[in-house]
Amino acid sequence: MKTTTFNTSLLIVIVLFVSLLCSPVSVSAAESFRVPILLYHRFGTSVVDGMTITTQVFEWQMKYLHDNGYKVIPLRQLVDYYNGKGAAPEPKSVVIVEDDAHKSVHSDMLPVIKKYRYPVTIFAYPSAISNAKYAMTWEELRELTATGLFDVQSHTYWHPNFKRERKKLSRVALDALVDTQLRKSKARLQTELGIRVNMLAWPFGIYDDYLMGKAKENGYVAAFTIERRHATSSDSLLKLPRYLLVNADNGKAFVQLLEGNAVKRNIEY
Repeated sequence: MKTTTFNTSLLIVIVLFVSLLCSPVSVSAAESFRVPILLYHRFGTSVVDGMTITTQVFEWQMKYLHDNGYKVIPLRQLVDYYNGKGAAPEPKSVVIVEDDAHKSVHSDMLPVIKKYRYPVTIFAYPSAISNAKYAMTWEELRELTATGLFDVQSHTYWHPNFKRERKKLSRVALDALVDTQLRKSKARLQTELGIRVNMLAWPFGIYDDYLMGKAKENGYVAAFTIERRHATSSDSLLKLPRYLLVNADNGKAFVQLLEGNAVKRNIEY
């Protein structure tokens, strides 16, 4: 009887031990991560505005990632994880994105990206492409996507300030504007570039529950803010944070940012 009791107790201990090893807590710990999404806008030989990063600084940043064991992953890979379609990002994973499809992406960013073979996601608003002097042409965007290193996603159709529009429009008119901005951008990018568009960067970083609902209605699976912190496993897919980088995010400041201790900045968008 004592032997039977002992064997039963031992069996219970073994079962509990195995259960702990395979428990959701262990899985959750394995999937916990912090990934910085680095957001760039434009590049140049000198700083002409708050969101210009000199090409020299940008190249130093990319070299730092390369030399210090960081792994630049496609934004799509991160989004796939949130959607349950892939593994959690590895430690020291980083994502690189750009907003506005500025012409300096083609002239300044592209050579550096080709050198390091890093994946980049560009968030473009189609009304500017081949129209605005500061923006790339459709042909240049096609050249970038042909490298296999660049993906292009939506930044709405003409980059409206939804907060300002809400103050002057009726609810019906606002619904029509938001739907048009989200739907028309997606359609134009897909037609011109032959790509799949289902990710969105919020213009001016403005979002709320209403806008996130609209994004979901219009087929977007992920959307991005300009909140200056790492993306984590607990974040919502429709408001993932990104670091809006400025030229001062260089040297020690860049290292601190990657480590999650970014310098606080008041950035005028």
